[in-house]
Amino acid sequence: MGAPCPNRARVWAFTLGVAGCLVVLCVAQQIPALLVPEMEGPAPEHLPDEESPIAATPTAAASDTPSPAPSADAPLATSAQDVTPSEPVRLTVVYDNNPYDERLRTAWGFACWIEVGGVSVLFDTGADGPTLLGNLATLGFDPDEIDIVVLSHNHDDHTGGLQALLEVNGHLTVYMPQSFPEASKAAVRVRGSLMEVGGLQQIADRVWTLGEMGPSPIEQALIVHTRHGVILITGCAHPGIVAIARAARDVDRIRLIIGGFHLGGKDEAEIQAIITQLRELGVEGLAPCHCTGDQAMRRFEETWGEAYVSTGVGTVIDVP
Repeated sequence: MGAPCPNRARVWAFTLGVAGCLVVLCVAQQIPALLVPEMEGPAPEHLPDEESPIAATPTAAASDTPSPAPSADAPLATSAQDVTPSEPVRLTVVYDNNPYDERLRTAWGFACWIEVGGVSVLFDTGADGPTLLGNLATLGFDPDEIDIVVLSHNHDDHTGGLQALLEVNGHLTVYMPQSFPEASKAAVRVRGSLMEVGGLQQIADRVWTLGEMGPSPIEQALIVHTRHGVILITGCAHPGIVAIARAARDVDRIRLIIGGFHLGGKDEAEIQAIITQLRELGVEGLAPCHCTGDQAMRRFEETWGEAYVSTGVGTVIDVP
């Protein structure tokens, strides 16, 4: 046989080259899938800064609803506009009648542990000491590390755990509305320090009480400053959740409202009116629980979507 034809050799070389390129391309397409596996498990409980509001379990995202500007004559907390928080606020619901963390006991009432700027504030104490202290222990909280207790109003499901706390923590400062009975004030003075609340008042760095509101029962709510607005924390919102939110909005935009809204038994029209007003106030996120009522919570979730946090005992929310 003679030497192979040059033209045929060129054809074979070209064919082999094309086949090699196709093999390389196919392998290259598989490399990303091999090197970057899909993430599993729940989203992290931290959240980015700036406009993303609440990280929780489950995670909540920002609402697109713009916040209205406060009116020119709105009363402002004296130092509210000078606050530049550098650390996030962590909220942990440690007592509630709505289940969340299956390790914890549910009971009618509310209490929320607030960690802000190195200070631990307990807002309300639930209805009884054993449930409160048991849940704290399960969550790894030491009641002796509580610096301040704030009581929203004089109902047992918010004050019932106080005596048990006073027995295990001898350095508590308790903020209660000045309208509380003298017997309640005297019980606090025996083991702790009492601060009576009348009007708007700062109780810790970045933490203010809005003061006494409503005719009966008189109630106070807290606001906690973040980088991008305030968190509003309510016990039962007896004076009206809209009235309380309006007072908080006079200080700054509202990033989140957490707590009881006292809407159990309200009809659809009443709930829709409240939704409309809260949206008009620019409320960005909601974490209702306790006495809010199932129907109201469903409607809030439908309206706020990803900025709604399903809340019960054990829910943890981080807000920068």
